[in-house]
Amino acid sequence: MAGIYIHIPFCSKACHYCDFHFSTLLKNKIAVVNSIAQELIIQKEYLGLSKVSTIYFGGGTPSLLSTLELEKILKTIRQNFVLEKEVEITLEANPDDLTLEKVQELKATGINRLSIGIQSFHQNHLDFFNRSHTEKQTFLAIENAKSVGINNLSIDLIYGFKDLTEEQLQFNLKQISSYQIPHVSAYALTVEPKTALSSFIKKGKVDPPSEELAKTQFLTIIDYLQKEGLTHYEISNFGKPNFFSKHNTSYWKSEPYLGVGPSAHSFNGKNRQWNIANNVQYLKLIHDEKPMFQKEELTEKDKLNELIMIGLRTIWGIDKKKLSKFSSGLQKQFLNELKKYLSQQKITETETSYVLQKKYWFLADGIASSLFQV
Repeated sequence: MAGIYIHIPFCSKACHYCDFHFSTLLKNKIAVVNSIAQELIIQKEYLGLSKVSTIYFGGGTPSLLSTLELEKILKTIRQNFVLEKEVEITLEANPDDLTLEKVQELKATGINRLSIGIQSFHQNHLDFFNRSHTEKQTFLAIENAKSVGINNLSIDLIYGFKDLTEEQLQFNLKQISSYQIPHVSAYALTVEPKTALSSFIKKGKVDPPSEELAKTQFLTIIDYLQKEGLTHYEISNFGKPNFFSKHNTSYWKSEPYLGVGPSAHSFNGKNRQWNIANNVQYLKLIHDEKPMFQKEELTEKDKLNELIMIGLRTIWGIDKKKLSKFSSGLQKQFLNELKKYLSQQKITETETSYVLQKKYWFLADGIASSLFQV
């Protein structure tokens, strides 16, 4: 089981909170698509003999691509990789791109899952975030997708900011029930360096997000979604049975994946590599047939730390079977450090894994770092 991630580094507008790699200048879009197709051919041996079970278009805003551009990338994948019979193909999309005609075309390409960046169903929030879509388009996007039979939908929601009232949060959550959305990714508003939001806060134009408010609102989200039958399977992700993101789950279970496009990351169990985060330089390196990435060979400690970090973020925990493959010395050191959290009942031991209790998921990063092997 392996995945392919395609990073589409273009957006129509720059959201105030976003620090992902993207450009609002679309003049190189066709050239980047052609180079991504070329990179797929160059990197076709990276996954070895693993069959591809998931394909994920992320960004940026992949829904800015035309049908022909998407088809070019998918055709290149089908010609150069061995695919499972049933492949999850996800496209991240902005609501304003999801017209009825567009979703019909997307379905025809084989895309069978949409991750829609709604963030909020309220116009004042969309304006605050500098989103490209309107309140009306949030509803239309979902309705259009469902009308053509794309029911494997995920929506993104942002919480933890002052202007999100309890009433508005409840309204956002009720739309999940109303439209029977089977997957939700909920993210606390965070302030990343060099973003517009960071600048606004430094200038005193906007209040910084409150950690206490974020925690209170997140608990409300957890309670509501669990009552709606969505499993809280990763810190930020909720899904109904059979609707978990297969692609992201493969990340959290340390399955191999190839990332193509500017700034994309790859992992095959032995090494990790990351592409240059510059569109023009990426195009030049592909054209000149030079490496477009940097590579890091993973040590045994690196691999164990990765297992700890991702394991504590999920309901599956740290897999004992995978842990047993490490040297006895590393295992002993890790288990000695783990005792504290077991005695505090923050982490519980099952037959197959060590699982961080959900009420401590807010502390996952800190607990993971304290267990890292250095």
